[in-house]
Parts: sequence; structure tokens; C-alpha cells
Amino acid sequence: MKKFALLTVFAVSGFAAEWTGVLSDASCGAKHADATEASQTCAKRCFERSGNAVFVVGDKVIKVNAASFDKVAKDKMSGHMGHKVTVTGKMDGETLVIESVKMAE
Repeated sequence: MKKFALLTVFAVSGFAAEWTGVLSDASCGAKHADATEASQTCAKRCFERSGNAVFVVGDKVIKVNAASFDKVAKDKMSGHMGHKVTVTGKMDGETLVIESVKMAE
């Protein structure tokens, strides 16, 4: 039921909303969802090479739209790689467009 509710939230999110999860590199995916220091280092290093971010919420890995980097500077995004964060943004199909990112409380 929890997965269904999460998918429903993402499916109907045409308006800006907030989600809490872990920013990661696309090649790392959910491997670093534990947000440990080692995971943060790896995710940041991979992101600096590829520039392809994903947002991990539970077991769901969501592609982050490259247009997000126009709104949220790449260096700021890089500083949050592997961290548990709260993002504000919109879903565009299966892709998340991030408008802002901050450390989760």
C-alpha cells in the first residue's frame, strides 16, 4: 500500500511538491540510499563525472531532469549527492524537475 501511495503522489504531481529522499548519481542509483559518508563520497564523485542525477525515495529511483541544473546550480546539487535531502519540484512524466534542494531535517 505504501508503494502505491508513493507512486500515486508522483503520478499526480503536476504542481510543485516536496519529497524527502537521497540524491544520487544515475550509475550509483539506490546503492547509496543509506547516506553514509562512503556513499556520499562515491555518489559525488560519480555525479561530477557523469552529471546524471537521480532521486531515490524508498526503493524508487527517479531520473532528475537536466533542466534542474539551470535552477539549482550543479555545484549545489553536487554538494548534496548521497545526502538525505528535501527537494521541491514537479514531476514531468517519469522525470523530476527540481526547483530547490535542502538538507532534510
